[in-house]
Amino acid sequence: MTEAISTSGRIGRFRAALGESPPLLWSFLYFFCLLSGYYVLRPVREAMGASADISALFPAAMIGFFAERGIALKELQLQVLFTCTFLIMLVLQPVYGWLVSRWPRRVFLPAVYGFFIATLLVFYAMFDSGVPGRGMAFFLWITVFNLFAVAVFWSFMADVYDNAEARRYYGYIGAAGTLGAFLGPFLTRMLVERLGIANLMLVSAGFLALCMLCILQLRQHAVRREAARRLVSGEVPMGGQVLAGLKLIAREPLLRWMAVLTVFGVGVGTLLYNEQAAIVRQFYPDPGHATAYYANIDLAVNALTLLVQLLVTRALLSRFGIAPALLIPGVAIIVGYAALAASPLPLLVATVQVATRASEFSLAKPARETVYTRVGREWRYKAGAAIDTVIYRGGDLTFVWVHKFLSAFGSQAVFGAGLLVACGMTMGAIGVLREANKLPDDGRARGGDASA
Repeated sequence: MTEAISTSGRIGRFRAALGESPPLLWSFLYFFCLLSGYYVLRPVREAMGASADISALFPAAMIGFFAERGIALKELQLQVLFTCTFLIMLVLQPVYGWLVSRWPRRVFLPAVYGFFIATLLVFYAMFDSGVPGRGMAFFLWITVFNLFAVAVFWSFMADVYDNAEARRYYGYIGAAGTLGAFLGPFLTRMLVERLGIANLMLVSAGFLALCMLCILQLRQHAVRREAARRLVSGEVPMGGQVLAGLKLIAREPLLRWMAVLTVFGVGVGTLLYNEQAAIVRQFYPDPGHATAYYANIDLAVNALTLLVQLLVTRALLSRFGIAPALLIPGVAIIVGYAALAASPLPLLVATVQVATRASEFSLAKPARETVYTRVGREWRYKAGAAIDTVIYRGGDLTFVWVHKFLSAFGSQAVFGAGLLVACGMTMGAIGVLREANKLPDDGRARGGDASA
C-alpha cells in the first residue's frame, strides 16, 4: 500500500509539472526521440568497433597502407578510430562555431538535425550495398552525432528553462531520454535480424524528424522566456568569434574545471570500454551477435538510470542542489575501480561499467547542465559544445592510447590507473562546485546574456 501511494505521488508531481510548465511535454518528447534514434544505432557502432572483420571496418586503401609498413591494423583499430574521431572534432568545432555565430537559433538547430538525417540516408545506401570501410565511416559519424546532437539539446534547454525550473524538471527530462534509450536497443534487438542493419538507419532518421517538430514547438517558449526576462534573443545571430568557445574555456575558471571533470570522466569510461571491446572480439565474432550483446548492456544501463532518475535525481537537485549529484558518481566509480584493481573479473567489469554510465546519465549530466542555465548563451552554445566535443574526444584519444600502453601489463594495471583517474574526476567535480557557488541564480550576470 505504501509503495502504491508513493508511486501515485510521483505520478501526481509529474502531472503537476506538466500543468505548470507547458514546454515540459515537448522537451520530454524531444529527448525521448533523440535518444531513441541514437540507441537504435549505438549497438551497431559498438559491433563495428569490436568487429574482427577489418575489411568491413576500414577502407581497402587504409588496410594496404598499414600492411605495407608492417603494422597490424587489427591490433590498433580502436586507437585509430578514436584518433580519427578527435581529428574530425577539431575540424568540425570551428564549423559549428561559425554556424551558431552567424545564424539564429531557428536556422542552426534544424540545420544540425537536417544534416544528420541526410547522412543517415547515405549510410542506409552504404550498408545496403555492403560498401567496404562502411564500419569506420559509421563509427566516426555516430560518435560526432551523439556529442553534437546532445550538446545542442541541452544548450537549447537552457534557453527554455531558468535555474530553478531546471532543478525541478531536468530529472523528468533525463528520464524521458532514458525511456528512449530503453526503446532504441529494444527495437534493435527486435529488428536487426529481421530487417538488417541498413534499415535501422531509416528508423533512426524517423526519430530525428520528430525531434525537429519538437524544436519548432519549443522555440516559441524560448522566445517568450527571453522576452519576459529581457535576455538577448536567440532569434538573432549570436555573433562573436568562431573559436570563442575554446577561448572561454582557457579564460574562465568554471569552464576549465568543467573541462577537467569531462576529461577524467571520459577517462574512466574509456578504460572500461576498451576492456569490454577485447572481450567482445573474443566471444562474439559475429556482428549480429555482438550487436545484440551491446543492446543487452545498454538495456541494463538504462534500467538503472531510469530507476535513479525517477527516485533520486529530482529530489537531490531540488533539495540539495548539484553537489550530491556531482560527487556521488565519483565516489561510486572510485569504489568500483578499487574492486576491479583487486579482482578484475569479467562480470565485475560489466557491473562497474553499468554503474559508471548510469551515474553519469542520471546524476552527473543533469547537474552539469543545470549550471549552464546560470550563464550566457555564448558559454552554453560555444564553450559548452566545445567541452562536449573537442575536450571530450581529446580525453577519449588520450585514454585510448593510455589503455593500449597499460594493457601490456594486464588488467590490474589498467584498473589501478583507472582508480587514479576516478580520483581526478572527483577533484574536477569539487572544482566545478566551488566555482558554481560564485554564480548568481540569474544567468544574465555571466557570459554576456543580458540585454543592453
